[in-house]
This record gives sequence, structure tokens and C-alpha cells, in this order.
Amino acid sequence: MAPTVVAADRIVEALTAAGVGARPAGPVDEVDGVAAAAVAVVRDTFTTAAAVRVAAQHRLTVVARGTGTKSTWGAPPDRVDLVLDTSRMADVVDHAAGDLVLHVQAGIRLDAVQRALADAGQRLAIDPALAESALGPGTVGGTIATAAAGPLRLSHGAVRDLLIGITFVRADGTIAKAGGKVVKNVAGYDLAKLLAGSWGTLGVITEAVFRLHPAPRASRWLISESLDPHSLDRAIQAVVQSQVVPAALEIDRTPDGEGSVALLLEGFEDGIGARVEQGLALMPAGSVDLKPPSWWGRLPGNAASTLLKLTSEIAALPALLAAVDSCGAPATVRGSAGVGVMHAAVDGDAATIVDVVRSLRSRSAQWGGDVVVLDAPRDVKAAVDVWGPVRGLALMRRLKDEFDPGHRLAPGRFVGGI
Repeated sequence: MAPTVVAADRIVEALTAAGVGARPAGPVDEVDGVAAAAVAVVRDTFTTAAAVRVAAQHRLTVVARGTGTKSTWGAPPDRVDLVLDTSRMADVVDHAAGDLVLHVQAGIRLDAVQRALADAGQRLAIDPALAESALGPGTVGGTIATAAAGPLRLSHGAVRDLLIGITFVRADGTIAKAGGKVVKNVAGYDLAKLLAGSWGTLGVITEAVFRLHPAPRASRWLISESLDPHSLDRAIQAVVQSQVVPAALEIDRTPDGEGSVALLLEGFEDGIGARVEQGLALMPAGSVDLKPPSWWGRLPGNAASTLLKLTSEIAALPALLAAVDSCGAPATVRGSAGVGVMHAAVDGDAATIVDVVRSLRSRSAQWGGDVVVLDAPRDVKAAVDVWGPVRGLALMRRLKDEFDPGHRLAPGRFVGGI
């Protein structure tokens, strides 16, 4: 995609005339190494629509940004003319506590959501894995766009399973809505689930409606450490096939092959004890704690690591771990073994990482999953297709053409260059 021919000052002038706060972009506004021309600071759905209409009139590409925690995930955009800063769209629109329903703006941070729900004894059961970052927790919009999920996915589902309504702005600036404010809503197409995991390529999410859950009265973590690969898998399979009903089941496996497994049980204080005893019987040399282990809900690696997302059939986890062990570079594997979604952190130069990714993808049929380069240094992303082979790509391209005919929304960030 060719660079924009519209100067930053002209973009700012057009946005200002449309009632949208704007400024020229600076180095901090880069999106995965791609410089932006201008930044629009939007406050609500209507100013977002106004900004997107200006972008459509001037044929500008648009990338939405909340706190920026996921701005380096996926593929770099082909071009960034306009960054939509949603950080001021951070209000709770409505909390119907009696109906267990929450309506929020997309720029609100997830930790702010949980604080707003705490007094009502409720929670939004979304806890995407966190990186060690000064940026802090991400926003609702970014979480939906990237379909990020964490340990609670085992018991409560992914973000798409908790979404019951969504408001978004289409590529031409039209405001669209789907779903509603009741859990049993069957009217129209389920666009909320379509936008979940679309990486901002189909529309700019401005508001979301979620179903909530009561916050647990009691929580216990059952932890087994220093497990060899066989013991680790045996513990996982025993828990998955048991009647313990865990809220989450996570593993942490170091490059030397030694692993830990942690099981989260939630419920009422007077009823959780028996389940703890059942769980301990399934965990080799397990211990009980009121707090999670230090690695719980955190992505492995550091800013210099290549972060892979690895999916697998639950029963095929040993095949995945064996492939990681023989991929040619040490790797830490961590994540939700109970649903077959893990992350691996690999360190090495670009050539090493390319060989690792090729090795894992060539064997991925053995565990029935996929290998995605979720985040990586720029030279790695330049040398490898971060998404890899994708099923249903032709259909996804047709959807992109329908929703964004000019391919101006987050161009190139998603699979197949979408």
C-alpha cells in the first residue's frame, strides 16, 4: 500500500473541522514500527464515526488504539495514516446488576471494569494473559479485537462467549449495532462474535455489552511443581476427566522440561473444602494456596522474546511439548492446558526463530493445532508469515471486502494480509 498523500496538518485540520480532537503523530504513535501521520482523540461513538468519515473522504488508513498493550501483536499494518485514540472512551454506560449485564465504552481498561463491578459482588470473567509491561491492563476494545483470553476461559468461555451486544463504526463512518442488553437475544446476525478476533479489520469497536457472573466467595489454587513431562500430562488429564470442575487449569514449563500445573477452584467457603481434597488427590505432591503462583495469568518471556500462540487438542499436549523440546531453541511454555491454548517464549536471532516456527508448523498436525507468531522483534516478523496457514481464508477475504471495500481499516494486520 502506497504512503498517504495527505499531509498530517491537513488531516488534523479536517478532523478539527469535524469536531474531533486531533494532533500530528509522533514516535510514540508508531504501530508495530509503522509511523503514523495523525492521531484523532475520540470520546464516544459519534466522534469516532466523525473521524472515520473524514478518513473515508481522504482515503486514509485507520488503526484504533487503547492503551497500546497489543499494538505489536499480529502483523505490522501496511500503512497508518490515522490512529484513533480511544483512551477517553472509558465510561460504564450501564450496569444492570440484577440482570448481570454490563454496557461499557470500548476504551475502558479491564481493571477499571472489575473495580466498578466489585461492590455488586460481580465480575466480567475475562482475564487475558498479561505481559510484563508498564502499559498495564488492556482495554475492552483491544481485548475483543484480538480475542485475548486467560485462565478463566476454561470455565467461562472466550470473550466472544460473553459478548451479547456491540456497537461499532464501519469503514465509511456508519454506526452499526448488533445484539442487545439481554442474554437471550436472537435478533439479527451475531456481528459481535464476528468482530471478536477480527483485529480491527472489519470495524472500529466503540461499545460492548457483556453478561456478567457473580464473583466467587472463595478461591483456592492447587499447585504441583517440578513435574516431568509424563507426570505433568497425567495430572492434566486426570483433572480434565474428573468431577472437580475447575475454574482454570494452567501449566508453566521451563526450557529444561520441568513443569508446574496449577488448578483454580472457586465457590462458597463452606463447600469448597471437599473439592479441594478431590483435586489434591489428582495432583502429584500438590499444595493449597489462597493466592496464585507468580506465573499465573502472565505471558512467558520478555520484550526481546518471540511470543508464539500454540493451540492443540487437549489429549495431544504431550506431542506439542515434545515438538517444542526438539524445535532447536529453548522455550518456556505457559497457558491454559485445559482448553489447549498455550503461549511459548523463544529467544534467538531471526534465522533461529524462522527455523523454530517452520519446525513446529510442519508437525502441528500431530497435535491438531496451529502456530501463530503473536509478537516478535521486527526482523523476525519480516522473515516469517506470523499467521501461517489459515483455514477459511477465502471467506475471510470476502467478509473484509464487504465490510471494508477500500481495505483501510488496520490493513495488513490480520491473516493473509487482510
